[in-house]
Amino acid sequence: MKIFGSFIALATAMNNGVARTPPMGWLAWERFRCNTDCKTFPDTCIGEKLFMEQAERLAKDGWLGVGYELVHIDDCWPLRDRVDGKITADPARFPHGIKWLADQIHSMGLKLGIYGDMGTHTCGGFPGSMGYEKTDADMFAEWGIDMLKYDGCYSDDDQQKVGYPAMSHALNNTGRPIIYSCSWPAYQGGLPPQVNYTLLGEICNVWRNYGDIQDDWDDIVDISQWWGDHADVLVKAAGPGKWNDPDMLIGGNYALTVNQAQVQFGIWSIVAAPLFLSTDLRTMSKEMRDVYQNTAVIAVNQVSD
Repeated sequence: MKIFGSFIALATAMNNGVARTPPMGWLAWERFRCNTDCKTFPDTCIGEKLFMEQAERLAKDGWLGVGYELVHIDDCWPLRDRVDGKITADPARFPHGIKWLADQIHSMGLKLGIYGDMGTHTCGGFPGSMGYEKTDADMFAEWGIDMLKYDGCYSDDDQQKVGYPAMSHALNNTGRPIIYSCSWPAYQGGLPPQVNYTLLGEICNVWRNYGDIQDDWDDIVDISQWWGDHADVLVKAAGPGKWNDPDMLIGGNYALTVNQAQVQFGIWSIVAAPLFLSTDLRTMSKEMRDVYQNTAVIAVNQVSD
């Protein structure tokens, strides 16, 4: 594996003023997936209760103080069909709606991210944004959303060439600063010539280049090896406002030892990756919490202008 160096790229980034350093926060997917059964699993289903409780832990357990400011919803939050042309949060699981949730999270000093898909449907089969980019971007801005993770399921190459720039344009036109995370490179193999990183840096703030991480040490090794093998491309693609994303931090779940979590955290910090925990903060051990709240490691990650 090649050794990664610290860097600041010189190419122009997406001009929306956000993500000048790699975003930090908590993201639901790896730990909580698409569990929508709140009757059977009220504490772990994708719903208002889960996000409020994780937000409280970020605010009260020292996470916000060291930079983890985003609470990020992933797939499976809405109803299966649009209502009056709009994506609508499932009222059984989000009884107060997403705007209320955003207001509550903002009142804690945190920010809220949400998930969408540029295809006809999300990966979980919920409504996608193809053809609804302006409608959905305006709605996210009205709700007070601070980051959009935009997946690419149920779309083809030609549709992605149109859809990812279209959502970028729609978000910028809302007038609200929203971090835009694209999965586009991951669907194109992550490398040139299929991926034009100069263009990507003008469209997106964050991008996934590789497959989804699993709760498995071997996955961390695989992702790290791929990044090391292609560092010559990836290093110069990133910088303030535009970051490579090797996916979530998985310590605190089931597979990693504390030492393995330290290794992942160290590599992710060195390559200036977004730092998104995906675990249950309500039950994380102090030992694991100390790994991810190490301010010296976080300082390496937080590349500045």
